[in-house]
Amino acid sequence: MTGAVVELRDVTRRYQMGSVEVSALRGVSLTIEHGEMVAIMGPSGSGKSTLMHIIGCLDQPTSGSYLLEGEEVARLGDDRLADIRSRRIGFVFQSFNLLPRMTALGNVELPLIYSGAPRSRAREALERVGLARRAGHRPSQLSGGEQQRVAIARALVNRPSFILADEPTGNLDSTSSHEIMDFLQRLNRDEGITFAVVTHEADIAAYMRRVVRLRDGLVVEGGGA
Repeated sequence: MTGAVVELRDVTRRYQMGSVEVSALRGVSLTIEHGEMVAIMGPSGSGKSTLMHIIGCLDQPTSGSYLLEGEEVARLGDDRLADIRSRRIGFVFQSFNLLPRMTALGNVELPLIYSGAPRSRAREALERVGLARRAGHRPSQLSGGEQQRVAIARALVNRPSFILADEPTGNLDSTSSHEIMDFLQRLNRDEGITFAVVTHEADIAAYMRRVVRLRDGLVVEGGGA
């Protein structure tokens, strides 16, 4: 598949904090093509977390346009945005966000329950991340790297348009971090999965094909076409 999966045009996001209006994004334009691996970087206060929330349909722009695979999503209602998050965007977080009392398989099945997709996909997703034999283990019985691979399987299970990863190696040691990034590269290379990775670590960003840098609410490098 070719073409843009994410296309932002002149996106702003302003917040009212008491009597003060704060501009977190000040006219961001960004394109991510199908099959890309993109790192989003910037210092504290640059707007990268706000940008991540908008790309992930967790927040909406104050103004501007956001096309997700050609569909304008900037002004959709909460129910439609929730459906998009469930079916079209895979999320991977720094803290894994696995339910401790559920097995690896149970954690991966959760998105399928909400979307109504076949539960058989969960075991297939665990096989893709090399953890089929650990399907019955709870998170406390898995290493940090294994927990993150379960989280990646959960992100993959609904076959999303792209995966949005927020500091995916932030809670891992350096060896596990590079193993996870090697794994993401393989998924991108072998299956064409699109990744947008928010990180502050240059060695993690080096795994990406393109680095988007933000400063003061603006893209200053790597915004794309």
